[in-house]
Amino acid sequence: MNKKNRWLLPEGISEILPPQAAEIEELCRQILDLFKVWGYDLVMPPLIEYLESLLTGTGEDLDLQTFKLIDQLSGRSMGLRADMTPQVARIDAHILNSEFPTRLCYLGTVVHTRPSSHGGTRAPLQVGAELHGHAGPQSDAEILCLMLRTLKMAGLQNVHVDLGHVGIYRGLLSELNLNSEQESLLFDALQRKARVEIEVMFSDWSVAGDVAEMLLSLVDLNGDISVLDEARQRLAAAGEAVMACLDELEKIVSLSTRQHRDAPLFFDLAELRGYHYYTGFTFAAYMPGQGQGIAFGGRYDDVGKAFGRARPATGFSADVKTLFSLSKKNVESRSAVFSPCSELPGLDEMVESLRAQGEIVIFALPGQPGGAREMGCDRQLELKDGKWQVMTL
Repeated sequence: MNKKNRWLLPEGISEILPPQAAEIEELCRQILDLFKVWGYDLVMPPLIEYLESLLTGTGEDLDLQTFKLIDQLSGRSMGLRADMTPQVARIDAHILNSEFPTRLCYLGTVVHTRPSSHGGTRAPLQVGAELHGHAGPQSDAEILCLMLRTLKMAGLQNVHVDLGHVGIYRGLLSELNLNSEQESLLFDALQRKARVEIEVMFSDWSVAGDVAEMLLSLVDLNGDISVLDEARQRLAAAGEAVMACLDELEKIVSLSTRQHRDAPLFFDLAELRGYHYYTGFTFAAYMPGQGQGIAFGGRYDDVGKAFGRARPATGFSADVKTLFSLSKKNVESRSAVFSPCSELPGLDEMVESLRAQGEIVIFALPGQPGGAREMGCDRQLELKDGKWQVMTL
């Protein structure tokens, strides 16, 4: 880097300028206010932590996304947070140490070593809510409904949500004697819904019978609520654990649609995003024309175990900058008052009065180029009949 390009930012890192910065900040306020009335208390985890704490229970995916460095004071490995969920789990399990259900929310920048998609950001502004201390479908439904309310409040339209349950895949996989490499290959093929590829794998591995057929059927089990009935038929030989997962999905949907009767809920039993992290119900929100999801969540009961308390937990998160970029909300143009540079009596008092009412007042600076319009103001203060008055431009 030389003097000519030292202003360049790293790939995937950007800055937000006016007026978008103020508009995004306003959206953040609205989201946190929504969380507040639902009973979710705000926490502010640190940007950097010891690596073993930051990555506890999160699996390899988050490890690869985490920037790592050495603490010059202790010599220990540290990391910049790539996800705030493990931090909130630590706060719940070790700091708050409550025996009762705990509702927490957060907002802050996380940093990724690589963007999640081509041209994507490596510094999402992550917002999320988590409910710790309850293992039933009621808490999962609450989190799902809160996510739907958040997306609606952000002005997103035509959203649809894919629901899944990692317990179904795990229940079927437990019946096969696959090694870690085979499990990884099967998982990857299932995510791509590569039916023929999976059939070839099973043939090469001499995997046959009901379990192979049921695993292969996950590729086709996606669609509306009728998918659950079809799944009960095609997975009938799987046993009680898999049937319990289907029952749980149906209960969560039933509870959620009581609050959101027209909730755009669909099912994809081959969707295993966060498989190494989530322990049960999962969901992801999508919009037409967007290749990546815009919000993700589910149940992750194992994260707090390493902090001494294995509390059940469920939650969701999203990138506020993504929500803002997709929002259809009408953003009000800035309204501001331009004040002349003057020492005449009454001006300072008038400006203070306007600011106390929430008005934006911008003082002219001596010798500055540009006037009220150039400074983004739609009104200005003028002295008329011995009184300062706000005049529309």
